[in-house]
Amino acid sequence: GDLDAISFTSAPAVASMLMRADENGVLEPLLQSMRTRVLPVCVGPVTAAPLEQLSVATTAPARARLGALARHIAEELPRRTGRLHAGGHVVSVRGRCVVVDGEVRPVSPAGMALMKTLSRNPGRVVSREDLLASLPGGGGDTHAVETAMTRLRSSLGAPKAIQTVVKRGYRIALDYIETESDCDAHEPTGAVAVSEGSKY
Repeated sequence: GDLDAISFTSAPAVASMLMRADENGVLEPLLQSMRTRVLPVCVGPVTAAPLEQLSVATTAPARARLGALARHIAEELPRRTGRLHAGGHVVSVRGRCVVVDGEVRPVSPAGMALMKTLSRNPGRVVSREDLLASLPGGGGDTHAVETAMTRLRSSLGAPKAIQTVVKRGYRIALDYIETESDCDAHEPTGAVAVSEGSKY
């Protein structure tokens, strides 16, 4: 879950990626990620065709130009990413960072694991045990959750966005969830992979 989008600038790039994924036995997981979490962006319909044939819905700019492709990603990704209004802040969880009030906030891998788990359960309490299971390396000491949570809150610069529920766990202090139609498409994008040749 580190990528928010992947862009393709040619049909051979798509074919090469699919071939390499198949050779490595990860074709189906790759396709599934592009059908669900990762936004596939193609420079035009010819580039998109191999993916569309595999039931992967893509998006493309109106003009088949690299500049237009970059702008399209910057406009489209925020529309597809749910934004949480929590503790008086607007929060959007990306692949490797969190956008808070329009500002990209770098977050550690442990913090991202906690944030992703909490954001999948917006407003609901998540136990320390469940949060511990989401941490890289796991372990059996829930103190690791408290340490990672302290660092996460500091990284976000919005400590009230995450609420401690005594003896139960933590929750996103949810005000409401912004729908796709509410987004103004001016929020910074997250991690994007660009495929131009045989990269996978």
